[in-house]
Amino acid sequence: MQANREWISISDLMAGLMMVFLFIAIIFMIQAESEKEAIENIALTYEKSKQELHQALKDEFEKDLEKWGAELLPDSTIQFQEPEVLFDRSSASIKVKFKEILDDFFPRYIEILSSEQFKEEIDEIRIEGHTSSLWREGTEFEDSYLLNAQLSQRRSYSVLDYVFRLEATKSKQNWMKSVLRANGLSFAKLIFDDNKQEDFNKSRRVEFRVATKAEEKIYTILKGVGASN
Repeated sequence: MQANREWISISDLMAGLMMVFLFIAIIFMIQAESEKEAIENIALTYEKSKQELHQALKDEFEKDLEKWGAELLPDSTIQFQEPEVLFDRSSASIKVKFKEILDDFFPRYIEILSSEQFKEEIDEIRIEGHTSSLWREGTEFEDSYLLNAQLSQRRSYSVLDYVFRLEATKSKQNWMKSVLRANGLSFAKLIFDDNKQEDFNKSRRVEFRVATKAEEKIYTILKGVGASN
């Protein structure tokens, strides 16, 4: 009888442990489902906001893009593609024609991005300078990349410096300083033609790119998952 009672006690203990593990598993499943829903909601909100921003930029600039030598990309990046309009070769001084374009473009661009509809979702507005892979003949690849990195950074900063000082956007400066960035990418993101050859002219460009807070929100959720585990 004593052995039988001990066996019953061990069975009860095992059953109890199984119930505990089951409850823990259910809790984790509920938590995982909740986190999945949160990420899905962020993704849906991000996609909706992305589409609305693209449409707002298209409505505002569609009639101007061609005369500016610019293009609105699917991710809402505004790409200025006419190198002879932007800068002289190996120079970071903005040409007069590009200044005129920026005078027209940037206040309208910032007006959209700083609106109540979009401003809270914007993490950064990146002014990106891009170059072709060319430098002086005989320059080693490593030197060519680094020299173009310096040039693209100076160019992106020149654009940032110019637009930040525009009288038409003075009232937005406090917000702009929290989101506006200048990035020189050298020839890290070349553009190729249909024959998969580098398009030297299109590779020399300036882009205005928007980064949202969606990635940051998802990272915060995933970080919380890691901490709870």
